[in-house]
Amino acid sequence: MDDPLAGVWERRAGEWAAWARTPGQDVHFTHLNWPAFAELLPPPGRLTLDLGCGEGRVGRQLRPAGHRVVGVEPAPTLAALARDAGGYEQVLDADATALPLGDGAADLVIAFMSLHDMDDPAGAIAECGRVLAPGGLLCLAIVHPLNRPAEALADYFAHQRVVVPVEANGLTMTFEAIDRPLEHYTRALEGAGFVVEALREPRPDAAVVAEHPRLAGAAAWPLFLHARCRRAG
Repeated sequence: MDDPLAGVWERRAGEWAAWARTPGQDVHFTHLNWPAFAELLPPPGRLTLDLGCGEGRVGRQLRPAGHRVVGVEPAPTLAALARDAGGYEQVLDADATALPLGDGAADLVIAFMSLHDMDDPAGAIAECGRVLAPGGLLCLAIVHPLNRPAEALADYFAHQRVVVPVEANGLTMTFEAIDRPLEHYTRALEGAGFVVEALREPRPDAAVVAEHPRLAGAAAWPLFLHARCRRAG
């Protein structure tokens, strides 16, 4: 695990942009993960921070809903893509463990499918606690700790680097992340002064599966885990 994950995503920035931006390509995002995640979000407040914003699709979802969004992304090519595509007041080229924001600057931090792509998610969660005002919310989505290759489940508690190539509709995306047990995240949340208000495992209903057969597996086995966490004040 010596190769920093930010560098991995920088090298795959073009691959990811094509996957995320091609209409109809990422059915898991469009018809399962994002709709369920959006149900956890509060109304717009003073400032929403998009942690690990990638090419920027979360910002493009949030801004029409009235959020004032600042993105944070350590991979330069992805940060530039997010900046150029709109949705953000600004995109900061920064690491999630050292946010260039003052204490209590935000009332909402979103970490949508980004913490497992970080080398130090506990450090990032601690920074979320610092930049959130008392009572502020951290809403996160991660790959479900049980959604990993079968061989990786043999030692669930180990931190394991995984490389998963996926192909659909002529496009290929190689996802690289670190699988960690759920307790790694919950201990980090405890240490940063967060209380978990909601914990969800999104699951498609029969109508969605009928329309998008690629989601059939998600009806029987969890792919994603969502949480809404409040900073104690």
